[in-house]
Amino acid sequence: MDARTKQARIETFERMCRARGIPCTIQRRTILGATLDREDHPTANQVFEAVSKRNRGISRATVHRTLETLVQMGVIAKTCHPGNLVRYDACTETHHHLVCMHCSKVIDFRDENLDSLHIPDTSAYGFEVADLRVQLRGVCSDCRERMSRERVRKRK
Repeated sequence: MDARTKQARIETFERMCRARGIPCTIQRRTILGATLDREDHPTANQVFEAVSKRNRGISRATVHRTLETLVQMGVIAKTCHPGNLVRYDACTETHHHLVCMHCSKVIDFRDENLDSLHIPDTSAYGFEVADLRVQLRGVCSDCRERMSRERVRKRK
């Protein structure tokens, strides 16, 4: 994310805090900034590692709580992931994910056909759909390349 977009997102967050009466603390801005700096979909622990380098006074618990607050405010998104770790996504616009089944890398991608999928009626299950995102699982190019090198090495 470029510096101008990042600054605009932080300013939007600050306005939202003021409108909702939520304190816009340095810790919250730092955690949001660290999340916006990432190109991947970081876990709370990865965000903690990044912010603890900038501000040693931020605890792991503060990072976890703040990320959840940012999700509730709609400033970032929580991504569903096949692993047991929650990942966070700075991109809140409609998009989909490619998930590597080997290294757990999550890659954003956009597809108009997927965006226009019909949301089925789930009322019989007592479920109200709020969003539709598609997750395609497979093997990323880095893992495919690594597996190919390993196969060549084993043949020798």
